Amino acid sequence: MLNRYRWQFRSLCLFVSLLTFVGVFLSKAPPSLSQTRFADIQGHWAQPCIEALTKQKIINGYSDGTFRPNNPVTRAEYAVLLVNAFPGVVNATLPGRDLQFRDVPQSYWAFGAIYQAVTAYFFSGYPDKTFRPNQKIPRVQALVALPAYRSQKPVAETLATFTDSQAIPAYAKDAIAGAVEQRIVVNYPNVKQFNPNQPATRAEIAAFLCRALPGTANLVPEQYVAGQPKTALSEIRGVWLTNIDSDVMFSRDRLTKTVQELADANLNTLYPAVWNWGYTLYPSQTAKQAIGVAYDPRPEAVGLTDRDMLKEFVEQGHQRKLSVIPWFEFGFMAPADSELARLHPDWLTQRSDKTQVWQEGKYSRVWLNPFKPEVQTFISNLILELVNNYDIDGIQFDDHFGLPFEFGYDDFTVALYQKENAGKSPPANAQDPAWTKWRANKITAFMTQVFESIKARKNHVLISLSPNNYNFSYTHSLQDWRDWEQKGLLEELILQVYGDSLAGFADELMRPEVQAARSHIPTGVGILTGLKDRPIAFKQIQDQVQLVRDRQFAGVSFFFYETMWNLSGETVSDRRSAFAKLFSTPLYRPKFPPD
Repeated sequence: MLNRYRWQFRSLCLFVSLLTFVGVFLSKAPPSLSQTRFADIQGHWAQPCIEALTKQKIINGYSDGTFRPNNPVTRAEYAVLLVNAFPGVVNATLPGRDLQFRDVPQSYWAFGAIYQAVTAYFFSGYPDKTFRPNQKIPRVQALVALPAYRSQKPVAETLATFTDSQAIPAYAKDAIAGAVEQRIVVNYPNVKQFNPNQPATRAEIAAFLCRALPGTANLVPEQYVAGQPKTALSEIRGVWLTNIDSDVMFSRDRLTKTVQELADANLNTLYPAVWNWGYTLYPSQTAKQAIGVAYDPRPEAVGLTDRDMLKEFVEQGHQRKLSVIPWFEFGFMAPADSELARLHPDWLTQRSDKTQVWQEGKYSRVWLNPFKPEVQTFISNLILELVNNYDIDGIQFDDHFGLPFEFGYDDFTVALYQKENAGKSPPANAQDPAWTKWRANKITAFMTQVFESIKARKNHVLISLSPNNYNFSYTHSLQDWRDWEQKGLLEELILQVYGDSLAGFADELMRPEVQAARSHIPTGVGILTGLKDRPIAFKQIQDQVQLVRDRQFAGVSFFFYETMWNLSGETVSDRRSAFAKLFSTPLYRPKFPPD
């Protein structure tokens, strides 16, 4: 469930680090790297914001002790600033855009920053293949360049807050409406006057960034922030429940007590694990036919063998108005020593060196071949068994509903690839782009079959996914969830974001594919409340939930139940009290499709 690796892309341009050191804005007076109080902003409306960004080394003043808040900013200068302000977005972006601008040679002082800013989709050039780096950036361009925000309401309705809304260029209307809804737009001195084509000043740029970055939004006076604070009418408030490091599932009494606790805490969604360790956690005829047992027979699963845990979750949850969405945790993965792997060795895939074991921490795993018909039938039957036999509200897949990139070199898959590629064998490079795309497309095709099969039986069953960030999911797990979302195969997205840094957490939410998803479907954020040996302070959880709300995402889900308050490193009473304040009033889940 946790992010296991990070895909890092960094520009090779040697002068990027130099630009970051020199500072954000080019001037005859060199920027000061240590100055945080400036003679010309004392009492200025943006003073707290400017000083905060300076402390974070995002923006700098000048060596003469001034900040020059009314100076305009060029497109090149803004590119450097964006690279400094959103390093997480820049570093996680894969190359692939056309970066050849006639007016930005490699010798240009800001070439490296412009390269990164364009690759990260902050900026685009002009149709004539120019970037116009020395152009003073208009306010509208500065806002559109921020990590993508898209309107969740009718655009005209949102933009009506401005007296000069007719001056907003057509290309920018949706993004500006989204920025208003996210309360990023700052207008001084008249909050109703947008002035879209007016060059942005250094103070205005600082204010936009303070509103967009975590922990600094309140440093901009509210009277200059366009739009109204949103009152949530619905919110995903979920929790993952599992049979690892938790005894919730092993008796009806404990299960009932836990569901009541979560209902009392005003949560509204349960994601109980139903498929892990090569076994089902409910009585399954599909599993019995494939491996000889209908449930997990291991000694550590005692308590599941004489009852139907999932049926109890559905009954208990629905009685308390909680949605129950079973979590298909292991996907195509299984323990190397499981009955599934022992009885069906022909179902497993392998690396190019013929090895099959994939080490996940201290555990040895193997992977079922998602391209093989027998495997697809087995997985489909497990899923449809849940849909047919239980009154579930949805089903959730996660990052294991894919395949690690190094796999797919088994005889069956190689022969299938050769058949579809004029006899050519798969590339030796497991991360070859075409080979990656071919396998990802096959998994997408299977996901399409699963979606259609579920909907043919019970159309109301929600299809949910809890993936890692897109670049990692695609390049490392062959899980093209952006394509799934664009094809309409997902109806809920809960993005796993398990880092400790609030800035890094915010960067994950700003990525274009995440913003695109949230404009189509309810999109929430998975928040780590701790692990058995890794407690997390409630302050971090609170800050992350607040950021999710500030960015107006659909809600959150916590990994996992036991660390919400039982294994937290803080007292149970303190944690429960803190969560009670976090969710002080009950709210329903967002409906999809909406009424």
